[in-house]
Amino acid sequence: MTTTQPTDEVTESSGQMSRREVLQALSGLLIGMFVSILASTVVANALPRIIADLNGSQSVYTWIVTAELLAMTATVPLWGKMADLYSKKLLIQLSLGLFVLGSLVAGLTPNVEILLVSRIVQGVGAGGMTALSLIVMAAMIPPRELGRYSGIFGAVFGVGTIAGPLIGGVLVDTSWLGWRWCFLIGVPFSLIAIALLQKTLHLPAVHRKETSIDWLGALLITGGVSTLLIWSTLAGEHFDWASWQTAALVAGGLVLLALAVLVESKAKEPIIPLGIFRHRTVTLSIVASVLVGVAMFGGTVFLSQYFQISLGKSPTVAGLMGLPMVFGLLISSTVAGQLITKYGRWKGYLVAGSIVMTVGMLLLSTIGADTSVLLLSVYMAVLGIGVGLLMQNLVLAAQNDVPAAELGATTSALTFFRSMGGSIGVSALGAVLTHQVTSLFTERFGAAGDGGSAQVPDLSTLPPEALTVVQDIYGEATSELFLVGAPIAFLAIIAVVFIKEKPLSTLSGDERRRQEEAAGAAALH
Repeated sequence: MTTTQPTDEVTESSGQMSRREVLQALSGLLIGMFVSILASTVVANALPRIIADLNGSQSVYTWIVTAELLAMTATVPLWGKMADLYSKKLLIQLSLGLFVLGSLVAGLTPNVEILLVSRIVQGVGAGGMTALSLIVMAAMIPPRELGRYSGIFGAVFGVGTIAGPLIGGVLVDTSWLGWRWCFLIGVPFSLIAIALLQKTLHLPAVHRKETSIDWLGALLITGGVSTLLIWSTLAGEHFDWASWQTAALVAGGLVLLALAVLVESKAKEPIIPLGIFRHRTVTLSIVASVLVGVAMFGGTVFLSQYFQISLGKSPTVAGLMGLPMVFGLLISSTVAGQLITKYGRWKGYLVAGSIVMTVGMLLLSTIGADTSVLLLSVYMAVLGIGVGLLMQNLVLAAQNDVPAAELGATTSALTFFRSMGGSIGVSALGAVLTHQVTSLFTERFGAAGDGGSAQVPDLSTLPPEALTVVQDIYGEATSELFLVGAPIAFLAIIAVVFIKEKPLSTLSGDERRRQEEAAGAAALH
């Protein structure tokens, strides 16, 4: 399928955008990025109330989170490829428009079925925003200067991920608002972001006579990834990990992905150019991004449940307890970005971040129902610092290592694999948590406790002696979760150690593209 290139806005593109112009454009990107990430996490503390009000089953509990994450993950590569071919400004506004539509439907939903559909629409929009915001940054800003702004973006990403449960808890606990505002709160901010981007984002046109998208490759990638994510979500709860359902879903997913690789290798405009994997830095950054996704999402999603059940905190207090991780990530991401811009060195922050992240996971593997809030805050801050040093700097390293024409595909590939790591982390570590809770219920309460893990217990209805045991069960199960996650985080250390440090370019993505095209034209003559 071939189409002509839409006209993009043509501006003064002879030089780099001034810092003021960049900051103005970033204002819209940051708002859009924040609300899209918030959509994944704001429902964490609201889910029990949502499920009760809409008469949903326990399986819907997981799917309200997973449906949005799955849609976001599966569509990121397509958004990234379209960014290399079409107007980035138009695409980013389209993604925000889809997010607004999904948010409105979710906030007004009469039942769980419509809610799940709306979460998928939200996820498609959020996937575009997540990938395109980083691509637009690379187009505007040279890698040498990108550290300063990447630190801010990393902080916003982390704050949106971790502060979501706090915002959701406050909305649920505020009688005149309620859980529907967990979805509606993003609508006005998304509309503001669309307006700001229309006014402030000015990117030069990418002059291409013909463009095409490998729709078959996109379908196969989306289908393969979705199949594997559905398997990791359902396995251990709806069927055994070792079962014919597992064999069918895993085999089906791998076959689809194998076909995708075959199609992509022959496509004129592949969704994920296989050539980017020839760059060692890109490949290792992708591996590390998957591992960061597992640690970031897989760990933090279940901390909210630990705060409320094991420690007996309210949704609002549970959200407040996530702030040490927010501050750790915010400070480390921002400071590292400034230092990278000043000195031009970046690998040390990746190594340090992966080590600190692993230490944070190990520390959190020691928590229990009697862990003090102060000690817990220190552990969470350590994990936040590690993730903050790693997350955006992996993107920076990869963007600096590829030709400008592959910036969009490379950036979206990293975002895609990080989101996939997060989705698999939530599913797999959630299965570990479910199994551990079930075993402990059976051990402490006997056969009658088998059903205890099928539904999150209402602490207010439990007698004091049973309450203490249940809180201990969830504390022990959550610590097991981080103990399983620590070796996964450790693998990130190995990945980043082998990344080769390359001096950061002082040209923006658009300037690099023009330079590379000029060099290519000269070579033909």
